[in-house]
Amino acid sequence: MKAFIVAAQNFARDEEGVTAIEYGLVAAVIAGVVVAAFKTLGAGLNSAFTAIAGKITTVLNT
Repeated sequence: MKAFIVAAQNFARDEEGVTAIEYGLVAAVIAGVVVAAFKTLGAGLNSAFTAIAGKITTVLNT
């Protein structure tokens, strides 16, 4: 019976390690999605802010 308890404890410890790895992988995937989204939206935001800055400059110069 004692061997069974020790084996169960070892399994529980191993399971926690797997869970930590899974959380790490999920965090890495989420970070990758965020980086891809910023890269995709970055050019559009840059052109939008450039257009806004141009209009503000035009208004201030008149």
